Amino acid sequence: MGIAPRLGSKVFYKIGEVSQLTELPAYVLRFWESQFSFLKPKKSRGNQRLYVQRDIETALEIKRMLYDEGHTLEGVKRFWVRRGRASSRPLRPKEMAKKLRGDLQAILKILDTHAR
Repeated sequence: MGIAPRLGSKVFYKIGEVSQLTELPAYVLRFWESQFSFLKPKKSRGNQRLYVQRDIETALEIKRMLYDEGHTLEGVKRFWVRRGRASSRPLRPKEMAKKLRGDLQAILKILDTHAR
């Protein structure tokens, strides 16, 4: 058996490694690529998917929204569309603090799951 990959230990991850990191089957990751236009990993010459850390973090956030919070696929899509629009306007300090707090909580959750 190989050693399980750690998030942040390298630049590119293959779909099998991302599947282990996110605890999702590879077919779910491929399906999400077809559903979410912002989740598009690069492809190698051999046509293998190459995920970067940002792609993995996005997949983990989608997983959290779908499985933990109970949103639908359409609800997650709407959230990301609104998030894209909201990022184009400047945030007020209170909104920025709320966003940063949520980001930090997500990072802590990722670190906690991978520290075990």
